[in-house]
Amino acid sequence: MAKIKNIKARQVFDSRGNPTVEAEIYSDNGNKASAIVPSGASTGTYEAFELRDKENKNYLGKSVFMAIENVNVLIAKTLKDVSLDDQNKIDQILIELDGTDQKKKIGANSILAVSLAACKLTAIEKNVSLFKHLGDSNSSQLPIPLLNIINGGVHAKNNLDIQEFMIRPDKAKSFTEAMRMSFLVIQNLKLMLDNTNVGDEGGFAPNLKSNEEAIKIIIKAIEKSGFKAGEDISICLDVAANELDKQKTLEYYSKLIKEYPIKSIEDPFGEDDWENWKKLTKNNNIQIVGDDLFATNIKRLERGIKEKSANTILVKLNQIGTVTETLNVINLAHKNGFKTIISHRSGDTEDTFIADLAVATNSSQIKTGSLTRSERVAKYNRLLRIEDELGNSAKIAKV
Repeated sequence: MAKIKNIKARQVFDSRGNPTVEAEIYSDNGNKASAIVPSGASTGTYEAFELRDKENKNYLGKSVFMAIENVNVLIAKTLKDVSLDDQNKIDQILIELDGTDQKKKIGANSILAVSLAACKLTAIEKNVSLFKHLGDSNSSQLPIPLLNIINGGVHAKNNLDIQEFMIRPDKAKSFTEAMRMSFLVIQNLKLMLDNTNVGDEGGFAPNLKSNEEAIKIIIKAIEKSGFKAGEDISICLDVAANELDKQKTLEYYSKLIKEYPIKSIEDPFGEDDWENWKKLTKNNNIQIVGDDLFATNIKRLERGIKEKSANTILVKLNQIGTVTETLNVINLAHKNGFKTIISHRSGDTEDTFIADLAVATNSSQIKTGSLTRSERVAKYNRLLRIEDELGNSAKIAKV
């Protein structure tokens, strides 16, 4: 297997127009691969550290030149001549180079850009698709998409405090069909709204009176598209409770679940409110998703499994910082009956790594925004290409 010849990083921009890190890795065979790191808006306390130049007023304290220097000097020197055949070894070198739990020394954005690029380059060296390199020859399951079609919270400047109102085309028989169903709902919803401005993740950001009004108008759009809400297409919520001034209650969620075809609720409580998470999961037969609760961190997931604090984990590469650590979290989740949802960030890029990751790991679902904005659509298009590559062996997940 080829070895790492050189690594180069540069500052590029994410979908919110903020600086981020891109790393490019060159092998001694003459091949190269690059990766760009996304950035979140609603970030939990337990996420890996994002290194930014807070003193650099030229970019309002958001530039990533220190992170880039860490790649170009420290990481490039350390990984030079390391073989590309062992992702675990590469990632372990990066973890030890930093030496802190949350990668606060050289930054998770420095580390992840290199980890992703190395993984992509190895697939190129092996002359296989990224999802096959990450998984195996049996990786043929496409995830069901959760499309964020109405944005609220910190993703939109409106009066909705729930951050994401999503649809999930549960009865789709293929990924192509899932996208067709979602397309119809989005187009019909667009006709029903006075304001069709979009939020950070491509969903509409209208000023509606309440969270319930948002749910009701989505149900109408589903029905107008010829589908049954709760059967053909379900409604899923991301509350992002960490960002709320006033926390929602168990009673509030029970009422929503009883009245509306809601099949999944993400981050209903704060990241340290383990007791209420446990009660909600125990008392409701729907998908309860931990994002800020787990932060793609194996230690926090272990606690959640033990306490039955959720039944699903949202997986974000930049919450933990390396490909290997992410795969370890996914494997632990699956071994313990947890479902996995591979997720983008609100500040995302044209990088499509998460699409391949979802297929490689047999994850049942993927979150990558609405069917607008090219950084969101790029992931859907990649999944359509994977489905095409798999041909007759392609299947779609069940939830």
